[in-house]
Amino acid sequence: MRRVIDGLVNVHFGEREQPGWMLRVRDDYFKGPASLYAQVELGELLDEMDAHGVEKAVLMYSMARPSTTALKFAEERPDRFSLAINGVDLLHPVASLRELDSLVRDLPVVYTTAGPSFWGDGQYPPTDAAYYPLYYKCAEMNLPLCMNTGLPGPPIPGEVQNPIYLDRVCYRFPELRLCMIHGADPWWDIAIRLLMKYDNLRLMTSAWSPKRLPESLIHFMRTRGERKVIFGSDWPVLRMRRVVPEALALELPDDVLDNYLYHNAQEFFFADRTAHAEVRRNEEA
Repeated sequence: MRRVIDGLVNVHFGEREQPGWMLRVRDDYFKGPASLYAQVELGELLDEMDAHGVEKAVLMYSMARPSTTALKFAEERPDRFSLAINGVDLLHPVASLRELDSLVRDLPVVYTTAGPSFWGDGQYPPTDAAYYPLYYKCAEMNLPLCMNTGLPGPPIPGEVQNPIYLDRVCYRFPELRLCMIHGADPWWDIAIRLLMKYDNLRLMTSAWSPKRLPESLIHFMRTRGERKVIFGSDWPVLRMRRVVPEALALELPDDVLDNYLYHNAQEFFFADRTAHAEVRRNEEA
């Protein structure tokens, strides 16, 4: 069985009633069942992971509304789960980034996130100065930052998620480890060109069915991009039982497939964080 790291998993949906726009995403965009936002049981998730070779999963954890489920799973099974932090307040960054720093010290955090379309009514592209404190802090902590790219599913403005904005970000912050998440549709070719251009940039295929990925990306993975593309499901929006078999069915060489499913995430999210955490512990001793 192939080894898999799932780079993006949601276990918090069942903790509270979802807003209307999330219900529309479920019903109109993903055509998902009513149970999509149900409470998740640890055993249920582990069973699905075990059945498809998923050794580790990264759970979303919001600063604004901390997920008790994600924290519980990470505490009970630290060998299987890590956390991704979202919800940094970009307009009031000082206190928010202090909180992020504290969470990274105390919890098994492997990356943080920002969604340009999902705050400020889509007014702030990634080149806006509002992001700069976050970029600096992530670079300082050696913490990867994952940013939504591509048109979002909800009926909100999407132009700010054009990956072309990351061209200037990668240029100005070469120390920042940056990953595009949720694909890059309809701007795949721009994303691929940026991946070729910048060593510090990656792309995660979360929320995308592998069989729907464009041939241009598959070709890139087979050639210059064998270390650049990371697997993610966005579970339960897309179940592991669907997307892992679809990934296995891609016409990829064995080494490229192993990189996509496991090694690229291990290197980008986990390996450097482990080394950096050891350095910080030594500095504080």
